[in-house]
Amino acid sequence: MTNPTAAKILVIDDELPIRRLLTKVLLEAGYTVDYAATVADGIRAAAEGRPDLILLDLGLPDGAGVDVLRAIRESSQVPVIVLTVMDAQPDKVKLLEAGADDYVTKPFGIPELLARIKVAFRHGYSPKANEALFRYRNLEIDFLTRCVSIAGQPIKLTATEYDVLKLIAKHPGKIVTQTQLLQEIWGKRSLEFTHYLRIYVAQLRKKIETCSDLKGFIVTEPGIGYRVNVE
Repeated sequence: MTNPTAAKILVIDDELPIRRLLTKVLLEAGYTVDYAATVADGIRAAAEGRPDLILLDLGLPDGAGVDVLRAIRESSQVPVIVLTVMDAQPDKVKLLEAGADDYVTKPFGIPELLARIKVAFRHGYSPKANEALFRYRNLEIDFLTRCVSIAGQPIKLTATEYDVLKLIAKHPGKIVTQTQLLQEIWGKRSLEFTHYLRIYVAQLRKKIETCSDLKGFIVTEPGIGYRVNVE
C-alpha cells in the first residue's frame, strides 16, 4: 500500500497563483508535486508521470477538464479530485459519472482540500474493483460464487439485491450514481425508476446492517447515488 505522505500529486490548473499555492501546501504536507496547465499537458503528465492522485481544474485554456478526466479513466483508476466553480447537483452527478472520485467547489479552504485528499487516498487504495473477494469487518462477498456472508453465516439475497450490493462494493468508498446502477441492472430505459433502487437498498440494509459492526455500511448520497462505508 502506498504511503500517502510520500505520494506524488499532479495538479492540473492553468492559474499560476493556484498552482503555486497548491504546490506550497502539498509540499508542506509531505507530498511530492507535479503540475500541468493545459488539457494536452495534463493528459501527458497523467500518463507519463504516474501520479498517485490528481487535482484537476475544469477550466483549462485548450479544452474542458472533463476531457482530461475521461482520457485518464481510459487506462487508469488513479484518484481524481475535481476543482470546480460549479455547485449545481446535476453538474456534480456528471462529474462522478465521468469518473471523478470527489470534487471541491471553488473557493475552497486548504484544510478541507487536504482532508479530501486523505479520504481519496484511503478509498483509492481500498480493494480493487477486479478482485474476486470483498471483505469488510465480518462481511464477505465472493464475486465468483455470488455468496454473501456475515461472520461466516450465509445471507440470503435475491438476484437483484446481490447485483445492487455487488456494484457498490466493487467501488469501496466511492459513490456509484443512480444512473450507473439503473443502467447496469435494468438497462437504459429504466433511468426514471429510482424508486426501485430505494426499495432494494432498504432491503439490503435490513439484511446486512442488523449486525452492529455493519451499521451505516450502505450510505445514501441524496439525489446522487450510494456508496459503501469502509472507513
